[in-house]
Amino acid sequence: MLIDARHPEETRVAVVKGNRIEEFDFESAERRQLKGNIYLAKVTRVEPSLQAAFVDYGGNRHGFLAFSEIHPDYYQIPKEDREALLREEAEHAAAEAALRADYGDEDPIDGHHDDDGSDDDRPDAELDDDVDGDAPPAPESAGGNGQDDGAAEDLRRKRMALRRRYKIQDVIHRRQVLLVQVVKEERGNKGAALTTYLSLAGRYCVLMPNTTHGGGISRKISNAADRKRLKTIMSELNLPSSMGCIVRTAGLQRTKTEIKRDFDYLARLWDDIRETTLKSQAPALVNEDSDLIKRAIRDIYNRDIDEVLVEGEAGYRKARDFMKLLMPSHVKKVKSYADPVPLYQRYGAEDQLEAMYHPVVQLKSGGYLVINPTEALVSIDINSGRSTREYGIEQTALSTNLEAAQEIARQLRLRDMAGLVVIDFIDMESNGNVRKVEKAMKAALANDRARIQVGRISQFGLLEMSRQRLRTGVLEASTRECPHCEGTGLVRTASSAGLSALRMLEEEAARGRGSQLTLRASQEAALYVLNRKRSELGEIEARYGVMIDVQSDGQLEGARMSVDVGGPPPAFRPSFEPIIEDDVDDIEIDAFEDEEEEEEDNREERGDDDSRRGRNRRRRRGRRGRRGDGDQAGDSAENADAGDETGEDAAGDAGEDRAEREDRDDRDGTRRRRRRGRRGGRRRQEDGGQSSVEG
Repeated sequence: MLIDARHPEETRVAVVKGNRIEEFDFESAERRQLKGNIYLAKVTRVEPSLQAAFVDYGGNRHGFLAFSEIHPDYYQIPKEDREALLREEAEHAAAEAALRADYGDEDPIDGHHDDDGSDDDRPDAELDDDVDGDAPPAPESAGGNGQDDGAAEDLRRKRMALRRRYKIQDVIHRRQVLLVQVVKEERGNKGAALTTYLSLAGRYCVLMPNTTHGGGISRKISNAADRKRLKTIMSELNLPSSMGCIVRTAGLQRTKTEIKRDFDYLARLWDDIRETTLKSQAPALVNEDSDLIKRAIRDIYNRDIDEVLVEGEAGYRKARDFMKLLMPSHVKKVKSYADPVPLYQRYGAEDQLEAMYHPVVQLKSGGYLVINPTEALVSIDINSGRSTREYGIEQTALSTNLEAAQEIARQLRLRDMAGLVVIDFIDMESNGNVRKVEKAMKAALANDRARIQVGRISQFGLLEMSRQRLRTGVLEASTRECPHCEGTGLVRTASSAGLSALRMLEEEAARGRGSQLTLRASQEAALYVLNRKRSELGEIEARYGVMIDVQSDGQLEGARMSVDVGGPPPAFRPSFEPIIEDDVDDIEIDAFEDEEEEEEDNREERGDDDSRRGRNRRRRRGRRGRRGDGDQAGDSAENADAGDETGEDAAGDAGEDRAEREDRDDRDGTRRRRRRGRRGGRRRQEDGGQSSVEG
């Protein structure tokens, strides 16, 4: 283990096997870790819609405290009700624990979980993938048959349902003081996630001081005999009824004395926290989780590590003192490094750490990985590159994928990439080869301290997995957004940026707010406009009566530009005719057609006996028949009969009315004819349908 503590601004810890880094962690003075810290906080707002509270704990943003993460001791309810609630929960939890214990030691534990998992559950804490490895995860069955697992889950659901009789707005109030612990770091615009269920991590144990029915053995300890031995040791610790304790994976080969010493250390730490809490006023930091050097010795160090080299006198003393406290017999492995050559440079670790800032990772065979973190997921693409050692495409794909699986597992640990990860393996024809790659991927992830869920390779060659976040990633903690590309990685070309500048100038000139326009753009865009588009600039000046000044700004890149307006408004502005659509609203058209049809009905009732007028009347009668259904056709026939019986006077009046309408049609012109044509077309379609029915 190599610990670089020369610079107070940054501390780095790496575990090197040969000349290859297997584990890496670092801490910056600018962004110290919050996760694990305990604060005395004050409720600032209760949000019923989220069933959560926002809490001021002294951080940059208010923390988020879900209702399920609030211990019943903080409920503002009568004491009798609170005691009854806790008693019912304890009864359900005891029954659940007994049911799990009957079957928990016979069968091995399946899957990958965090170091400090328990086969018992932490009350009402549905922990997501980002919960620290030092806190017990959400309950999960430790084995046994499906029927007993289902019974245990039923008991747990009943216990969880006990709290649903309350709403957060009824039992938690504004300005209420709570003792909370950070379980998820602040990220982006999101505040830290908090819980009132505290957990204190030691070397071999995790103490849960306010969890009455939590505790057990880490899920990664799967041997039945080992689990039984550790449970016997735990039962002899005589835990108070108000506490729970979990044995970590590191305690597998530890004796009762070592585990008892670690538990006593955590118990003293809890006493100190209680005393500090009573003296503090919210918001205040009550207990800060160990710094990086202590966390590395507590969580990463194991018996397989030959020595711990520390560069920096202060860091060496801190590491030695903490090792003496946790494992006195291992103090001799902590050594100070004082050579003139930097520690990481001597062991060849510096170049490997520098490569973590690049998206491309080279493989020994000639292939390579491309790692791209995005907002939704981390995508990893595998390419064969220059790999030509194999004799066939299938064998090349298999060997490259197997090598990539090992490197991906390593990069996930080094960069601490968390959340959803999608891996695009090289396509393989054989299903057997696909299964080999899946098996190799799971085996490579077995030693990861994070909780991981791995899917299967899909028909598209994609493997989906999720990984727990243990710490802030290297890129996130030590980089910032690029001011030139704004985090996209792309900058617009000079021609694209120059044309965009011209459009901005013309748009601003058309507004007429000032006669002096100043364009501030990148050097490339400014030179493109001045050298390639000078004539267009002159046209804009002449058309709108403005003066344009183009200035290069070295702080701008790509299409980042601005137009400043000054001076009096231009003497003249070109006028623009508004664009008016010639379409008439459908409602108006329908109303116009209804009026015209009524006029035709009246005209036919006053029809004459003249043959030409009869033909016109028959033509209109046909249009009416095409307009409607069977009833409308019958009405048209009746109107036609009535028209034939009309006298000469009515015919004369009809002729005069028709002449007046034809004169109006001639004056109206195109619009009337266009509407008639539209109606006529629709009627011809309907007439065709009616004719086919009649036939």
